[in-house]
Amino acid sequence: MTQNISIIWFRQDLRLGHNPALTAACKANNVMPIYILDDDTAGQHRMGAASRWWLHHSLKALDVSLDNALNVYCGDAASIIADLCQRFKVDAVYWNRCYEPRHISQSKYIKQQLSSQGIKASSINGSLLNEPWSVLKKDGSPYKVFTPYHREASKIEPPVTVLPAPKLPTHLISDSQAASLDTLALLPVINWDTDFYNLWTPGEAGALSTLTTFLSEGINNYKDGRDIPALKAISRLSPHLHFGDISPHQIISTLLTVADDQNCEHFKREIRWREFSYYLLFHFPSLPEKNFKATFDQFPWENNPAWLMKWQKGLTGYPLVDAGMRELWQTGSMHNRVRMVTASFLIKNLLIDWRLGAQWFWDCLVDADLASNSASWQWVAGSGTDASPYFRVFNPIIQGEKFDPHGDYTRRYLPELSDLPDKYLFKPWEAPAAILEQANITLGQTYPMPIVQIKESRQRALEAYSLTKELKS
Repeated sequence: MTQNISIIWFRQDLRLGHNPALTAACKANNVMPIYILDDDTAGQHRMGAASRWWLHHSLKALDVSLDNALNVYCGDAASIIADLCQRFKVDAVYWNRCYEPRHISQSKYIKQQLSSQGIKASSINGSLLNEPWSVLKKDGSPYKVFTPYHREASKIEPPVTVLPAPKLPTHLISDSQAASLDTLALLPVINWDTDFYNLWTPGEAGALSTLTTFLSEGINNYKDGRDIPALKAISRLSPHLHFGDISPHQIISTLLTVADDQNCEHFKREIRWREFSYYLLFHFPSLPEKNFKATFDQFPWENNPAWLMKWQKGLTGYPLVDAGMRELWQTGSMHNRVRMVTASFLIKNLLIDWRLGAQWFWDCLVDADLASNSASWQWVAGSGTDASPYFRVFNPIIQGEKFDPHGDYTRRYLPELSDLPDKYLFKPWEAPAAILEQANITLGQTYPMPIVQIKESRQRALEAYSLTKELKS
């Protein structure tokens, strides 16, 4: 039996560079790299289909980086690690922390089990600039508003230090009982993911390439351009960050090599918003399921399955909303400005519970992240901390005309409207019959009529919100 084995348990850190747990494990002579798919008991937060696609390819890339020595398993992580410790002479288990409630409970339990056997159990921060418990008010309570959190976190943030990829041992330990990646069945049975391969490159190399592209093509116009969905002014790093193909430390360190202007500062602020989402989830673990503001527990949702399905399929009759929902289905992502518009439409114009929207995004997004998804949906709903005001209802017509004035984004995902003049693109029902005929559009057939009227549905939302005690006061 091989002696003195250190296990490195990969989780949401599928990279070699700036991986503190991997670096610590590699100080041993014998290292066993493992990954455990253990989300069968995660309930509604079981990994969605798009995320599973990303995970498959990120794990495949990691395995190549590890000289094809990654041991993959499926099942309860605590049981699998216990079995490995029984079958091998394991001295230590290292992992980088995850901050979702079930992962925190799982880590505590595994630490107790390992410690009781005299095995070193070490969890390390590899994915956040600041630990959630390190940024608190003077009275020891957590912040509930982003701006003061951002201010305090920036003051106490330690200097950014990036660990290089460690030198791997000559021989990484393999387990003959490990599964193959294909047996995890992460890829879809039906080939809806064809376009994904042209859009994304999961894995560490893909993340670094995406960062390089952003710094050369997008960062110089980020502050203003990030609101224009037709432009290449966004980073596209969110799925890489979620799966740990890259760390925020690596991103911030690279930004320091770029001119320190308002675009860089604005992007750093978005990195901090991601941190704030994890901060909220850590301190308020019910965030994915419960309204942060309890007054919203009495909100009169008017859930309508037919409307929900039309929203999911991009058939609401509002072009910017429909373009966003089709982008989501086709690409596994959606531009951030359009995410806010589509979410606002579902919650405030259709009065459908934000949790149903969050669940659809969870299944469809390659960057589905429990912290960011939950915090962002509650922000739009007005039920969360640091929330968008209840009376802010994004008008999809105005939003389209303002942020996609020439319709490049909208026409990309709604080709049936491609010949409609800009004047009518975001309100085709106002187009004269001759214009519609010339554009080969038959409303109600080739493109749907609006399922609700904006003015009336907005008023209905405001009346519903006014029923809550908080909004009455």
